[in-house]
Amino acid sequence: MRYFVERFRRFCGFLTGFVFFISGILKLLDPVGAGLVMDEYFEFMHLGFLSFSSKLAGTAFALAETLIGTALITGVWRKTTGILAMAFQGFFTLLTLALVIFNPQMDCGCFGEAIHLTHMQTFIKNLVLCALLAFVPLRGLGRPRRRKYVSFSIVTMAVLAFTVYAWSYIPPVDFTDYKHGARLAAGDTSSEDMYEARFIYEKDGVHESFDLMHLPDSSWSFVSTETVLKEGFKAPVTLSFTDIDGAYADEMAADGKVIIISVYDTDIRKGKWEKIAGFKANAEKAGFKVLVITSSATEHLDSYYLSDRKTLITLNRSNGGATYFYNGTLIRKWAFKALPDIQKLEELADSNEMELGVDKDTKGNLGFQGFLLYVFAVMLLL
Repeated sequence: MRYFVERFRRFCGFLTGFVFFISGILKLLDPVGAGLVMDEYFEFMHLGFLSFSSKLAGTAFALAETLIGTALITGVWRKTTGILAMAFQGFFTLLTLALVIFNPQMDCGCFGEAIHLTHMQTFIKNLVLCALLAFVPLRGLGRPRRRKYVSFSIVTMAVLAFTVYAWSYIPPVDFTDYKHGARLAAGDTSSEDMYEARFIYEKDGVHESFDLMHLPDSSWSFVSTETVLKEGFKAPVTLSFTDIDGAYADEMAADGKVIIISVYDTDIRKGKWEKIAGFKANAEKAGFKVLVITSSATEHLDSYYLSDRKTLITLNRSNGGATYFYNGTLIRKWAFKALPDIQKLEELADSNEMELGVDKDTKGNLGFQGFLLYVFAVMLLL
């Protein structure tokens, strides 16, 4: 009996650690997104004066969550890790309860952009984790083997390296609406093929939806109609921006080969503006139409467009980064630090657009999956 109790307690530690690790690493994948969520938490707690540190605070919390999860899985420093996990989980359970009561519309951001939960779902998840933590072994299982500390150290170094990469570049896996293959609403010409009418009927208090070719018999009562997206189709995304006179120019982003340089924070040094201007000139020389969209007016550019800050952050997490659209379909993104030179731009202009996007998307997914496989292999096999 004691053997099974011990195994159950170890399983509770592993399961809780797994949730902590995945929750943390998905936020570390996107530090800018974590900062946006932290900004909302600061506003909710009336700590708006701390908004300047949102990205750093969001990353710090995500890093702590990831390392606590790593320690729970590997079984090192059981007592200290258990106390930290209980404190961490208790604080966020109470905070989530407050959000359920006072601000139910806000996204909790527990799993970054990858998985969206309501506050009630998050609260239930937190209660389950608190219950599991009550069984996590703090002592009585003997000292963990030395290789467990080696395992923890290796994973910690890998996570820190991943964090540095995520701070410097855009996420290798994009969970936002502006991901590879997304179509702009302004350039979408297939809306009639993407949507279908559904007819809602009622019988014996039960409501069901039917298409035009499969309407029910006369024993059902008609209630209403609705227009829904057909299965297998993705709804187009809206990228709204104006010229400096306030006239909307959304259609410009959906016509031909377009590169959008998005600057959501215009308070950057002169050298960065010069790099943006140089990249713009090179892209135009290579045959692209280039639009620079900023969140506010700037004296560093002669020609630019305006959009709201959150839209630009969602479009490209890198301030000054570039996004390539071909006839309204998103093909590729670059971080500011990875803007291509004239040679690569010319090669890009002559390449198959969709193959380019798929190749980059596949590499990003495989890279992130490979990282996860590596760290879990280290944690479980050592």
